Amino acid sequence: MIRIRYCVMRIARTEKQEVVSDKVKVKVAKAEDNKKSGEDADDGIIVLKNLTKKFGDNVVLDNVSLSIEKGKTTVVIGPSGCGKTVLVKHLNVLLRPSSGEVYFKGRRIDNLPERDLNEIRTHYGFLFQGGALFDSLSVAENIIFPIRQHHRVKHWSEVEDLVKAKLSIVGLDGFQNFYPANLSGGQRKRVALARAIALNPEVILYDEPTTGLDPIRSDIINELILKLQKELGETTVVVTHDMTSAYKIADRIIMLHNGKIIADGDADYIRNHPHHVVQQFINGQVGEDDLAVLRVSGTLFQAQFLPRDFEG
Repeated sequence: MIRIRYCVMRIARTEKQEVVSDKVKVKVAKAEDNKKSGEDADDGIIVLKNLTKKFGDNVVLDNVSLSIEKGKTTVVIGPSGCGKTVLVKHLNVLLRPSSGEVYFKGRRIDNLPERDLNEIRTHYGFLFQGGALFDSLSVAENIIFPIRQHHRVKHWSEVEDLVKAKLSIVGLDGFQNFYPANLSGGQRKRVALARAIALNPEVILYDEPTTGLDPIRSDIINELILKLQKELGETTVVVTHDMTSAYKIADRIIMLHNGKIIADGDADYIRNHPHHVVQQFINGQVGEDDLAVLRVSGTLFQAQFLPRDFEG
């Protein structure tokens, strides 16, 4: 009896030590993540300082500080609704923060008037989720659009050469006279990317670039992101929930949760991160809170209607 009690006590002590050890690992990882996000905060090409964004009473970003390293690819991951797109739209001030500051190449930009911001934004390319091409414009006209917005065109032959060059980069030279309706989903994304680099930006922002594409077309986009970063030295920020893509293209991966950065490191660091939320996300596992909601929801039988239910 004494021996059994001793074994039970020993098992309980071991389990307690393991729990404490896991908590220590998470605490250490959290300290490292905070240090990575905050260190050299003034040295990045884009810097966010204590940035908070609210929509009404809803806090989407909560005191986020982040430095984006020049010439590297930073990938932002996290569950739907966690603030990934809101974060990336602050990088070129498509959204203005509720509080905090945004810097580009050492200059504060979140407090600039729109007139001055237009010039700043010529240094950025933005690939919107879904591509956001103008349906009534041809491929060539879509690519020319940002050039017309920001420059007075004197020699259209040079613009035609530029369009040809940008389409060649994404493998679509010869598609100048096509319209978006005539293109596949992957082709539309590539045309949108050609438009994003029309002004030779220093920074390219991608919002869910592989969403809606099959694995092969997704990998084409991944290869183009790598190509632009390698050959043109672009600074790249990618919002995605596609972990295959994230692991392939990222120099650095940041995970958002409840408006805060909870993980920050390279692919191997993220794969082995001790935080349970990180592991649930990268492995596609449903959390207990989500399962609990499903368990207390109505049954499938209760949700069914029969023809007689509509008979008056």
